[in-house]
Amino acid sequence: MKLEPLLLRLDRIAGGSRASERISEEARAHPRTVRAFRAVTILLLIELLLGIAAVVIALVLLGRGEHVPLSVWTRSVVVLGMTATLFYFSWRAQLGWAWGYSRLRLFSKIFPVVTLVLAAIPGFYPVWMITEQIIFSLILIGVADYLDSDHMRDTFRRPTPPT
Repeated sequence: MKLEPLLLRLDRIAGGSRASERISEEARAHPRTVRAFRAVTILLLIELLLGIAAVVIALVLLGRGEHVPLSVWTRSVVVLGMTATLFYFSWRAQLGWAWGYSRLRLFSKIFPVVTLVLAAIPGFYPVWMITEQIIFSLILIGVADYLDSDHMRDTFRRPTPPT
């Protein structure tokens, strides 16, 4: 069974109006594009490790008999799900799909704001999770910074319609 037709169907849902838009192979293989996506992938891997570490810390605390709030478990699952989604967007963008770049760029800006707002709610998370959220946000801001470079914005610029 080929997976690509299923992924293309998912791309149509996730990509919206830009679902069929792709950048040129030359732009995709440009050293600056490749370098930016390499950095983004490394940062997302760090995000994944951070999310796994949060789950491990919660499990260790639970194993010690300490109370682990539901908000910690919910946050841990959400972070892992968000990171998986960001990996998917990044992978599709690296293949040249403009929608993947667009979604990755958007969510790498939105998620840190949401995360920091939640971290600021007094008593909602333990201190160790607040620290994790701040680090998570800083890493995603780094992802957004790579995606917002002049080169990347030009590479994934929406084509101008013919006049």
